[in-house]
Parts: sequence; C-alpha cells; structure tokens
Amino acid sequence: MKTVTRRAAAALLIALLLFAGIIFYGYRYFTDGASWASFFGNENVTGTSTLTDRNGVVLATETSGNITFNEDYTTRVSCYQVVGDLTGNIGTGAVTRFAGKLSGFNYIYGTTRSEGKNLRLTLDSSLNVKAYNALNGNNGVVLVSNYKTGEILCMTSTPSQDPTDPSENPAEGTYLNKSISAALTPGSTFKLITLTAALETVPDILSHTYTCNGSVDIAGVTINCSGTHGTQDIYAALANSCNCAFAQIAQEVGSDALATYADSLGITSVHSMDGIPTVAGRFDKAPDGSSDLSWSGIGQYNDLVCPYAMLRIVSAIGNEGSILEPTILGHGSTAGKSEILDSATADTLKGFMRNNVESSYGTSTFPGLEICAKSGTAEVGDGTSHAWFVGFLDDETNPYAFVVIVEHGGGGLSTAGPIANTILQSVVNGG
Repeated sequence: MKTVTRRAAAALLIALLLFAGIIFYGYRYFTDGASWASFFGNENVTGTSTLTDRNGVVLATETSGNITFNEDYTTRVSCYQVVGDLTGNIGTGAVTRFAGKLSGFNYIYGTTRSEGKNLRLTLDSSLNVKAYNALNGNNGVVLVSNYKTGEILCMTSTPSQDPTDPSENPAEGTYLNKSISAALTPGSTFKLITLTAALETVPDILSHTYTCNGSVDIAGVTINCSGTHGTQDIYAALANSCNCAFAQIAQEVGSDALATYADSLGITSVHSMDGIPTVAGRFDKAPDGSSDLSWSGIGQYNDLVCPYAMLRIVSAIGNEGSILEPTILGHGSTAGKSEILDSATADTLKGFMRNNVESSYGTSTFPGLEICAKSGTAEVGDGTSHAWFVGFLDDETNPYAFVVIVEHGGGGLSTAGPIANTILQSVVNGG
C-alpha cells in the first residue's frame, strides 16, 4: 500500500510540474513569442520591411530574408550600432530588438508581414553622420535628444564599421552601443550630482565660500586642482570646476547623502530605452572624512556613468525636473513624465550651468545658442582623460539635451565642446 501511495504521489508531482511548465511556457509565449518567432532576415517571412529615420531615409530593408542597408557609406557606419548588423553581433541594434515590430506577430499564425511594413526611428541619420565626422576617428559617444518629448535625434558610438563589409578583427567596442551599453569615468560632470545633493541637504550652501590654493589636503591626501581659484562661492566653484571646492563640498554632503543622490538620479540604475536595458553605472560609498569620498564627489574614485543616464539628468534639469524616458521609437500621445528632480532645484541647477558658459566657457564658443553646460576631464589611470561635455539648450523652440564623450580625448571643453557646438548648430540651424 505504501508503495502505491508513493507512486501516486510521484505521479501527482510530475503532473503538477508538467502543468506548471505549460503555464510558464504559455506566459513566455504571450510575452516573448514575437521575439522567438520574428527576426529581421527570417527567410520564412515574405514581403518587405523597412527601417527608416525620422525623415524617411531608409536605414535597412529586408525582403524575404535578404537585408540591405543605406547606400551611403558614412550613413551606414554612423548608424551601425543603432541599426544593427547582418549577424546579430550588436544585440541592441534595431533590426534585432525590434524585429517583432518589423515582422509582425500573430499568436495563432506566427510571423506575418505585409508589403510596405515600416518602422520609423526618431533618429536623424544626417546628424549621426555629422557626429561621426566630428569625432574624427576618435572613440566616443554623441547623444542628442528633445527633452520635451524624449525623442533621440542623434546616437552615434565609435569605433564603428560598415555592416556591408565587416572586419574580421573589429576594434574593441565596435559591437557596443556605448550610449546605452557602456559606463565611463565621468570626471567633473559628476559635480552636477554632488551639487544637487549639496543644494538639497547642506543648509545655506549658497552662502558658503571655498578657498583654492591649487590643492587641498583631505585626510592626509593631496587633491590637486586644475588652477588656483582663490576664495570663491559655489557658483564660481562649479564654473571653475574647482576640485578643491568640490572635495570639501563632498565632505559637507557626506557619504550617505551622496550615494542616495547617485541612486535617485539614476546613475546606478538599469534603465530601459524602448525595452532595451541600459548598463548601470557605479557609485561606491567611501567613509565620511576620507579622501576617497572627496574623489568620488569630483567624479573620480570608482565612479562610472552610462551616457544614457547622464542624458536623463541634463534633460531633467532642462525640463523643470521631469523627464520623458529617452527613446528612439517615440512615445506617442500617451507618454508620461517622471520627476527625478525637484523643480526648484532644477531651476537653480539651470542657473549654475548657464553661468558656467557665461563666466567660464564663453558664449562666443557657442554662437546663438542658449546653452547650459558642464565639462568634464575624467582621468582614467593611463595618463589620459576622457573628455565630456553635457548639457541642454534653454530654448523653448529648441529643447535639446546632449552628451558628448571623446575617450582619451583630453580636456572636456576643448575637445568635446566643439563637437557639441557642431551638432547643436546643425540641429537648430540646419545644414
């Protein structure tokens, strides 16, 4: 009798496991069936699909499994990581990630596609071409979005290659869309996060002054500055990108608060761009009073930031503290805002970033642009620095946010600043 009971219990357990498996498979089929059955280049799907930019420029065409790309070389190369390739090496490319939208999917009949099916990206491929050319062979990232709509107009990542003639030994990073899949040392652009924390947690911070004699001692460690700035308020400290001042400000903020703001502003989070996960950045809490805390507050130590996460932050500053998640597909009329900054804090930060341009960078460097910005020169441990330049236009007619990074490029303003100006001038004035 015991044997029969055990066998019955085992049979029941197997039946329950099979039932649970069917339920799980059914759930996955309804949530992931399109990606299982549909992929750009599927020879079993007939008809023609096209992937275009916002202006109707065809970036890729698929007919019965045969994929072709835009006939212009620089367009292909500058859009390579966004569009994807023939072999799927770029997992975040549109032809891979949005295959279900290009193919169509029916839960009964599987893949479907009719003639003329089209997927339009928010990208302006001509801006990608300008950004690729402006990078001039250097590795880096150029991102531009409309912070009122979230639409990404420019997303270029280098090194790149031609999808129609791929290299057998591509340069490291070629298959990576660094805009969303890389995290880099941010340097002084991180001072925007430290400043945000200080504005909201340190009483009377706007009345504080800081003395810079070219270096400051924190817990027996010398932190050097790029200049000797004398006594300055916090506005001048940011405009001068003064390491001495921000080493002290980080101590005033404290480790817990700085980590909290790195988290709440999205630095350490995985975000989702149209269902594509971004890479998380990094912020390690260092002990209060330590030099490591000061280094982290000025964007060094172990700090890492994804360009997409930085784009979200500068977009929020430009948009009264709120963002629409950056997108290459568009949100439509149902898009909702997320508030990641207090509106009063965002307005104060806007004033700081405009002051950077007016008192330090020079308005003539960006003629005709109401630009609010922060530069960054991020030391990366090999004697070189990543050049960052981030910000937005304070312009209702041209509400654009941007992130420019030139890896191992040197000074942020001198190297990344002109690239930002080139692309923004093109966005605003055309040509």
